[in-house]
Amino acid sequence: MTTTQIGRYSKYIRPISIFIDLTIILFLGVYLFDNLNLNRLFFSIYMVICWGIVALLVKYYQVYRFTKPIEIITKILKQEVIFFLTVIAYFPFTEQAFFSERVFFEFILSNLLLISFSKFAFFYFLKEYRIITGSNYRKAAIIGNSPEAVQLKNLFDNRTDYGYHFLGYFSDKKRNKHIEGTIEDLKELIFENKVDEIYCSLNELSDIKLKDLIEYTEDNLKIIKFIPDTTEIFSKNLKVDYYEFFPVLSLKKTILNEPEIKLFKRLFDIFFSLIIILTVLTWLTPILAFLIKRESKGPVFFKQGRPGIDEKEFYCYKFRSMKINKITEQEASKNDPRVTKIGRFMRKTSIDEMPQFINVLLGDMSIVGPRPHLWSQNKEYSNKIKKYMDRHCVKPGITGLAQVSGYRGEIETESDMINRIKLDMFYIENWSLFLDIKIIFQTIINVFKGDEKAY
Repeated sequence: MTTTQIGRYSKYIRPISIFIDLTIILFLGVYLFDNLNLNRLFFSIYMVICWGIVALLVKYYQVYRFTKPIEIITKILKQEVIFFLTVIAYFPFTEQAFFSERVFFEFILSNLLLISFSKFAFFYFLKEYRIITGSNYRKAAIIGNSPEAVQLKNLFDNRTDYGYHFLGYFSDKKRNKHIEGTIEDLKELIFENKVDEIYCSLNELSDIKLKDLIEYTEDNLKIIKFIPDTTEIFSKNLKVDYYEFFPVLSLKKTILNEPEIKLFKRLFDIFFSLIIILTVLTWLTPILAFLIKRESKGPVFFKQGRPGIDEKEFYCYKFRSMKINKITEQEASKNDPRVTKIGRFMRKTSIDEMPQFINVLLGDMSIVGPRPHLWSQNKEYSNKIKKYMDRHCVKPGITGLAQVSGYRGEIETESDMINRIKLDMFYIENWSLFLDIKIIFQTIINVFKGDEKAY
């Protein structure tokens, strides 16, 4: 079964906002600092990097449809103050450039005004766009019919600028004219991709049913949030958002879904993949192309559809290490007759995976993340192993924690896949830059050392 989250809202909203901000910064920086004898390229790169790092620290781009204007103002001020300090810090380290208080004051004022205007204009434009056109909306259902659930439904009705279409209440406990159906009826809507977010009254479900519902929504890549109408819950995986003054609890699957972290990781992926492509693949590809073509007929590159983020298919590239065959959905086994001589060497050293840096540059993959499985493996294990589908909430990686921990290659028993998923989920739930760097270094060591399970 292939499930894809189809929220009625654009995934390009934050990238557009980032693009507008960086355009303003670079334009003002180049225009106003033109006469200060600066290296334009280095200074522009420096400003972009500083803006990104500061945005990551202050969570500048974590603005949602229910965010209050005062929160946006606070984020802007934090972002601008720290960013201005980092720009000032550039000048003492450049011997040729000189600092002008007047120019810098003009830069501060212009940047603050333009960024603030664009931020609020974009924010309010989306609100009006939702009200006028009914677009950019999310379909929401509520489990339970408690006073708090009714209050949330009224909020959806009154605040059309939030962009929620209410599907109804669902309950196994109550039966009245307000209840659309049972929890099983709601599951059918989830399965058919007719609902984006589920809000659950915690008094409505037992612990067992709640656990079952969470697993079902995760398997179908849906968002579940909780209405705190019961005793206080303590969990590191819960965060509180306020829709006006109404508190809603959300499950935090991973920090990797935060906009700032996604931007930081994407910039790192682009930088790292460009280095590998320009310094390694440019000369390695012609050599391997000659050796591959010399041994067997067929293309130099092998491409195969794999499930990516949100289980959306992408083409994963490799250097072809097998003879042309019709059983590409069958993973390689030890002494596999399909593998060529040069293919065995490439697989042993993982060189066959190198073209996936092109996938990274295209945005289909990341340097580090859960490895993309075969579609046949997805179908086989998605209903067998808990949290298997959760690995699709992030981009797949060229390397991952499971791979450097000895769980790569052929899946001989179900426990091999279970251990791989456990390590994938540990990475997703406990991501850090240090962990990424550690995995990359271990991967490099394994390349030179060779891996006995790489065949």
